[in-house]
Amino acid sequence: MTILITGGAGYIGSHTCLQMIEAGHEVIVLDNLSNSRIESINRIERLSRARIKFVEADIRDKAAMRMVFEKYDISAVIHFAGLKAVGESNQKPLLYYDNNVVGSLNLFEVMNEFNVKTIVFSSSATVYGDPISVPIEESFPLTATNPYGRTKLMIEDILRDLHASDSKWRVALLRYFNPIGAHSSGLIGEDPNGIPNNLLPYVSQVAVGRLPTLRVYGNDYATHDGTGVRDYIHVVDLADGHVDALEYLLKKEDFITLNLGTGKGFSVLDVVRAFSKASDKSIPYEFLPRRMGDIAMNYADTKLAMELLGWSAKRSLDEMCNDTWKWQSNNPNGYEKIK
Repeated sequence: MTILITGGAGYIGSHTCLQMIEAGHEVIVLDNLSNSRIESINRIERLSRARIKFVEADIRDKAAMRMVFEKYDISAVIHFAGLKAVGESNQKPLLYYDNNVVGSLNLFEVMNEFNVKTIVFSSSATVYGDPISVPIEESFPLTATNPYGRTKLMIEDILRDLHASDSKWRVALLRYFNPIGAHSSGLIGEDPNGIPNNLLPYVSQVAVGRLPTLRVYGNDYATHDGTGVRDYIHVVDLADGHVDALEYLLKKEDFITLNLGTGKGFSVLDVVRAFSKASDKSIPYEFLPRRMGDIAMNYADTKLAMELLGWSAKRSLDEMCNDTWKWQSNNPNGYEKIK
């Protein structure tokens, strides 16, 4: 079975690509390489010993999308492609609505045109906004507090309406929390352009000397140490969740919405301490004011994913930090220096 993975050269996409191949699927990766590297595809091929069909294209380019669907017999889509920085979305909302929402609409229109109606969508826990309580259940109010989160919510609504209009659309909305970690081989991991927006790549770049100090945004939250608490999930556990969700959809016409997380919350300083232990490095940090749109605490209720998919996160915070350190120490400049 041939699966199109948009954004498949990126952090989560590349790990999912590898897990999909290991599950026996053929994959086609479509990516515009705006925040990813082609080297990730080369390394997936090394790990899987499979050839990957790669298309460099933007999901906003409908003609390019049509060419992909004309050329390949695609059975389903896993949709990662999109911008994902909360802070940047506050500064450049039009860019986020254009890239994420308009791009997704293009994809769905072309899928509909070619009668490909099975999709796993990379949503986000940001759709919950500042949650009414924790752990967060899928039925909680959806009150995204920043443009990035609102783009995810809009795309969810589009897919919900598509399924309501045509039950042949099989849809999994995967709302995941904070992916960290790397493949245990140390060959693929997170390699963002510029200064990282996510915590662990920032911490790891401080550890290898690429950045001087970690910026911690807010130390006055109502949490055990004043820093924000998040549900950190190993990227390979997350990738396995996508495989399980797709295999569920292939068995039945359905629309499912699931949280993917560990169900546990760790603060920024908890993660810093765990990473310091994994790397045997001191991580200097400084406190800065809260960022607009950030919330104090979120972690998932994951019972529904276990009930429907039999899926649960298996890897601990220590494993996440150990695997991140293996990736970062083996690749101090990310994918730039091929080992």
